Amino acid sequence: MTDASLRHPRDVLFEEGDAVPDLPVCDHYCGVEARMRKSLDLQAELGPVFDVTLDGEDGAPVGGEVEHAHLIAELATSAQNRFGRVGARVVPVDHPAFVPMLEVLLPRAGDCLAYLMIPKPRHLADLEQAVSIIDALAAQAGLTRALPLHALVETHGALRDVFAMAAHPRIESLSFGLMDFVSAHRGAIPQSAMGVEGQFQHPLVLRAKLEITAACHAAGKVPSHCVVTEFKDSEALQQAAERACRQLGYTRMWSIHPDQIRPIVDAFSPTAAEIDQAVDILLAAQAQDWAPIRHRHQGRDQLHDRASYRYFWQVLQRAHRTSFSQGPQLPAEVRERFFGENTGA
Repeated sequence: MTDASLRHPRDVLFEEGDAVPDLPVCDHYCGVEARMRKSLDLQAELGPVFDVTLDGEDGAPVGGEVEHAHLIAELATSAQNRFGRVGARVVPVDHPAFVPMLEVLLPRAGDCLAYLMIPKPRHLADLEQAVSIIDALAAQAGLTRALPLHALVETHGALRDVFAMAAHPRIESLSFGLMDFVSAHRGAIPQSAMGVEGQFQHPLVLRAKLEITAACHAAGKVPSHCVVTEFKDSEALQQAAERACRQLGYTRMWSIHPDQIRPIVDAFSPTAAEIDQAVDILLAAQAQDWAPIRHRHQGRDQLHDRASYRYFWQVLQRAHRTSFSQGPQLPAEVRERFFGENTGA
């Protein structure tokens, strides 16, 4: 049983305002009705280890965005939205359907949507305008909460303003829009940079990815990695997801096909050895009321204090966040102590 006298990591290791949004590591996009429904069924099966973003931009027929918003609202408010982890992508703020889509989504599904994704802001001013419109329409719809907002960085101006965008108080995640970003260079970046290998090699693309992660981590927001279009190459996808997570600092990644979800979640999951080490250190630290401890790892004694405890707590959070419903990665004692109903985590 949990000892009530033991203080929880969140109460000791972090200052007020340090909390990063607790988002699933995979964001699955779908826009065709049959695929939307199948994605929601898969989420019900696997658990909320991935978000489902119902796509009202690229997923909607040209000219049919408002009708598509009605479908998104229907699905978001249905029993298929079992975990409340369904979001919606709308059109850009300068699109004529931006306000009409919101006038459908917010009154009908505003209380059920986990977030709205804002695509193609050309600069910070576009984002601020979109936020202002969303919040005004949400107030008119009688929403009592500030609907979380995500945005895509896929233009030169958005990349220039990325630190200011990440710091915006209404933003909880920024995603990299690879395809539009490459296209915005008017052929100066080759088409190969959109592929699974080239996007990790071209300097301008790598610079953009790193600017986004740096901005997000500086502001306590979640950086979300772009798509891999080669959805049938599971090995290449796994390697890309591992590079995004382990080398570039991303904590979330897009999926555009159901077969990509498991490899992405697996790649963003800590290894068994990382989990074991984190569990050992945090249990020992908590027993010492978070004073420094000596821990033996791989035959060497190491000193740990609250600086490293924060890292290991984040490892456990990631393990908990990526546990499929069929088999959680964390031991029962750890789940009860750190993630039980009475911990508030």
